Amino acid sequence: MDTLYVSSHPEDFRSLLALIAAEYASASPRALAQDPPAQVAKSRPALVLGGNGEVLTGASAVSWYLASSGKRAGGSPREESEVWQWLSFAENELTPVACAVAFPLLGVMGVDKKLQQSSRAELLRVLKALDKALEPRTFLVGESLTLADMAVAMAALLPFKYVLEPADRQSLVNVNRWFVTCINQPQFLKVLGQIALCEKMVPVTPKSSTSPNTPTSATTAPANAAAPNGPPKTEAQLKKEAKKREKMEKFQQKKEMEEKKKKMQTQTEKKAKPEKKELGVITYNVPTPPGEKKDVMSPLPDAYSPQYVEAAWYPWWEKQGFFKPEYGRKSISEPNPRGIFMMCIPPPNVTGSLHLGHALTNAIQDSLTRWHRMRGEMTLWNPGCDHAGIATQVVVEKKLMRERGMTRHDLGREKFIEEVWKWKNEKGDRIYHQLKKLGSSLDWDRACFTMDPKLSYAVQEAFIRLHEEGVIYRSKRLVNWSCTLNSAISDIEVDKKELTGRTLLPVPGYKEKVEFGVLVSFSYKIEGSDEEVVVATTRIETMLGDTAVAVHPSDPRYQHLKGKTVIHPFCDRKMPVVFDDFVDMNFGTGAVKITPAHDHNDYEVGVRHDLEFINILDENGLLINVPPPFLGMKRFEARKAVLKALKDMGQFKDIRDNPMVVPVCSRSKDIVEPLLKPQWYVNCADMGKQAADVVRQGHLKIIPDHHLKTWFNWMDNIRDWCISRQLWWGHRIPAYFVTVNDPSVKPGEDMDGHYWVSGRSEYEAREKAAKRFNVTADKISLRQDEDVLDTWFSSGIFPFSIFGWPNECEDLRVFYPGTLLETGHDILFFWVARMVMMGLKLTGKLPFKEVYLHAVVRDAHGRKMSKSLGNVIDPLDVITGISLEGLHAQLQDSNLDPVEIEKAKQGQKSDYPSGIPECGTDALRFALCAYTSQGRDINLDVNRILGYRHFCNKLWNAVKFAMRTLGEGFVPWDQAQLCGREGVADRWILSRLCAAVSLCGSGFEAYDFPGITTAIYNFWLYELCDVYLECVKPVLSGADAGQADVCRQTLYTCLEVGLRLLSPLMPFVTEELFQRLPRRRPQDAPPSISVTSYPETSEFCWHSEEVDRQMEFVMTVVRTIRSLRADYNLTKTRADCYLQCVDSDTVGLVQKYQMQIQTLSYSQSIHAVAGGDSAIPQGCAVAIASDKCTVHLLLKGLIDTEKEVAKLTAKRGELEKQVKKLEEKMAKNDYKEKVPLKVQEQDAEKMRQTQAELQKAMEAIENFRRMM
Repeated sequence: MDTLYVSSHPEDFRSLLALIAAEYASASPRALAQDPPAQVAKSRPALVLGGNGEVLTGASAVSWYLASSGKRAGGSPREESEVWQWLSFAENELTPVACAVAFPLLGVMGVDKKLQQSSRAELLRVLKALDKALEPRTFLVGESLTLADMAVAMAALLPFKYVLEPADRQSLVNVNRWFVTCINQPQFLKVLGQIALCEKMVPVTPKSSTSPNTPTSATTAPANAAAPNGPPKTEAQLKKEAKKREKMEKFQQKKEMEEKKKKMQTQTEKKAKPEKKELGVITYNVPTPPGEKKDVMSPLPDAYSPQYVEAAWYPWWEKQGFFKPEYGRKSISEPNPRGIFMMCIPPPNVTGSLHLGHALTNAIQDSLTRWHRMRGEMTLWNPGCDHAGIATQVVVEKKLMRERGMTRHDLGREKFIEEVWKWKNEKGDRIYHQLKKLGSSLDWDRACFTMDPKLSYAVQEAFIRLHEEGVIYRSKRLVNWSCTLNSAISDIEVDKKELTGRTLLPVPGYKEKVEFGVLVSFSYKIEGSDEEVVVATTRIETMLGDTAVAVHPSDPRYQHLKGKTVIHPFCDRKMPVVFDDFVDMNFGTGAVKITPAHDHNDYEVGVRHDLEFINILDENGLLINVPPPFLGMKRFEARKAVLKALKDMGQFKDIRDNPMVVPVCSRSKDIVEPLLKPQWYVNCADMGKQAADVVRQGHLKIIPDHHLKTWFNWMDNIRDWCISRQLWWGHRIPAYFVTVNDPSVKPGEDMDGHYWVSGRSEYEAREKAAKRFNVTADKISLRQDEDVLDTWFSSGIFPFSIFGWPNECEDLRVFYPGTLLETGHDILFFWVARMVMMGLKLTGKLPFKEVYLHAVVRDAHGRKMSKSLGNVIDPLDVITGISLEGLHAQLQDSNLDPVEIEKAKQGQKSDYPSGIPECGTDALRFALCAYTSQGRDINLDVNRILGYRHFCNKLWNAVKFAMRTLGEGFVPWDQAQLCGREGVADRWILSRLCAAVSLCGSGFEAYDFPGITTAIYNFWLYELCDVYLECVKPVLSGADAGQADVCRQTLYTCLEVGLRLLSPLMPFVTEELFQRLPRRRPQDAPPSISVTSYPETSEFCWHSEEVDRQMEFVMTVVRTIRSLRADYNLTKTRADCYLQCVDSDTVGLVQKYQMQIQTLSYSQSIHAVAGGDSAIPQGCAVAIASDKCTVHLLLKGLIDTEKEVAKLTAKRGELEKQVKKLEEKMAKNDYKEKVPLKVQEQDAEKMRQTQAELQKAMEAIENFRRMM
């Protein structure tokens, strides 16, 4: 076993890093909080490898070894390289400044206020860089926590505990979010315990307690302080320490007095300062009747607030009819040269509540709908809701039992249906309100419910037509049966629960948990001999329904059993030994028990060999057609009884763990049973072939195309579809069983299709039956089937039933077939395939031309959303925000058991330690679209959504600044155009705007949502805000009024077009800001951004690659100057800058962009220099910007060169020591053989980095000396 030697001091972050890495290791080492033996290593942490006694020392080497064993050091060479870069960042950039600020507070080193202050500023600079890196991501490398996060988090531990006050943490929102996420991981908590974050930066006396994971209470100083095992302290040392303590106490008293004074002062102040409203709680308080336009005359609030922005817009949009295809035209039949866009919503369940999957679907669909609408197409996004047969019936049955203590059978069918409708009318439109909250631009006047008369008539008609054609038929086959629901259920309602071995599961109706995941072996006796055949099963109770034993035709062990039979131990049933290819002769004994009535594979064997089908279960899961004492037993009680009986008879062989998949009903959590039932089926053979052919021939496009394989696999191997459900809520099957009161006609059986007729009414059915059996109608008695149709049947005809099919009407003629079907790939077969099949069969047309399938939403760790994990998030909680306690409270209202609730709470605490902040609808929509990369599941980190809320704030501030800049009397030109007087910055930003227009247009065409969001985000944030707005400030405040006016026109164009580009994704904030802008032509301007035209490349065609290249060069120069300024800590001082150019073209370019470079790089002046160094003054810092330009920053007279040389000389000494130490280590004879290859690579990288830093330090010293 490996042994890890660490310090027991609670603040030794290097040892803590090793301990955390150990928690992630594949095999945790033994941890000892003591010095390693002198002959082993001289420092901690040290890891002694148990196998060969090799020793690793140093936090980086030890933690890398441990983390990589647990696959936490990167999943690819690229990720490993990134992890190593972050290790270097933690060690070389963050740790030195963290210690410089924190150690004086801990009393480890003396307090030099000036040094501490500058170190604190440097610490914040380093953390700002880290904050920027974390802005778009949850963790530093990849999608899960790695050693990079461990190392950087531990380097930041002391600052977070003792230095970073709440205001600091607020300014580092991404770092704070990431750090809190890390320290709340179970592995971190085990080592660190709960961490209290700094409230005020003051000297502290840290507790001398052990790290939770270390096995001793010995106390030592931090990593670089003296060890406790050292020599006893001298009297002088003790006196010095006492004096230091006394000073510290006085300092504390002084601080307390100052605090008291401040408090007294505040209390005696005559006027209390008004409290500043927190960001995010600004509300819209202007009285606005629903449907009236929001007040846009009052000034914009200081900061973006979702509550303010999202108020009042949706009812106005709806009342104005912007979402209706009729808007702006006389008739929908009127030809539109721009075309038609029609899409129907995947109807959510009436019982449903929004989850992030719905939010993703609606964010994508609404963005597409709004884009098509803004392009001038006649646009319809049709809403609807599914009656959700099983789910709704279960909800109402539970309500009945809870409130009145009644079952549906106590009420009767008609009264129960009335109760369901009552519930639907009270609660059923909740999901519509949630969709409106998401900004979904649906035409609510066309909303459809699958049980509405119009849609019910279409369902009835579809069944009758398919039944009359023979496509729907009656048959007795195995179905997925839920004993709790007393109904067949579809495959999508069966959850596959994977077990690794013996597991006890709760089953409705049983007090004790039931055993699964075991394989029971027992024997059947061969008739007429002492021989026996051993078989095995995971469902021992089903042996009561066995009617054969099967072996492989080529198995030599059983050739002599041809024609033989085995005897059932509990009855006189003789069962044949059959020979069938389906048997795997290498599994078990090679002999298999056959239960044709209760297993899908056995059913096929039974059909092939004409075996007896014995059904041993009734609809409630009680045993029938079995001998006593098993008759009437519950199925899982019979499991125990059969096992005991086999043991008593000596035919039990053994029982062992067996990995298996258990089918569980997603609605009732019951174990699903294969059961033989007469049901209605749809013959899918021809329809499946047609559905496959239309895709093969290119008539129907499926995007992304990697789903084609799944499509063809299903369509080419399609099985008939069971459409019967034993429920009361739903479309009752319009089929009638016929009894003929005439002795010449023999009575029929339930599963004989000849005795079933379908009809639109009982009268029509009776007439059909009389005609079929050639008797008068009065001799016909009818019994309508009690069952209802599978919900997917009504969903399958949804694209045309919503328009009144089979009746001809304007909507059906104009909007069917539709344009697009957008949904999740998980219902490709259950819904999409059935719509295609039913559409082609019943209308002769495809229901849509394209299918776009988005990915499944998972949590930030890639796990499936599950209530028991506590990671199911209501999008409304992301929009409005919720506390951790609020999330916990939601779990209490769920139907999870107490153990699952506790597990879920821990998951919530780990992922959302401070709850979920208010992000707003726009940020949620933008984040979901940004995540939607074709072809992979979405690991959604709620914290990243917050980043897009900050983007909204940036947008808000940019427009506010721009509106102040434009001024009240600003009048935009009639159309966006180049006037020829644009400055270089104006020309560049217009070029970038045109590039963004092009990228957004092609992105929407190709369903490339990350491409769209990236283009918009980059334009607004990195091009307009970071560059252009800064560039034009001097122009706007300058003397050239004409140039300033061109700037204002350019700025207006960028704002107006930029908001239109963003509108489909962020409808609320863009509407709010757009309404504040003046219009180009107020007399005919559209009233809302949602019906304004979307920018197109035909209009915005000023993209110039040449201008882009020039500005890219300028920005490279600017970044180089900024980097030099940072290196020499020139935070406020402006320096003269000399740009040495290799040729006259580059000189011309620098001169052309001179003002922009000066403004963006915060320089005092910019001088373009051609050729050699003669024109460049002494005392410059130098950096190469590109192969054509070198930057010389004049530092002479701006900084204390002697002090800088002293600092750099000290740093050079440290770096030289590090290089020497590494050289000695790597020069050892046995280094190549004994040191692990990974560690050798780390050493080589560290050597490279240290030498590079040393070179840089020596160059800087030389540079400073030249200035002295």
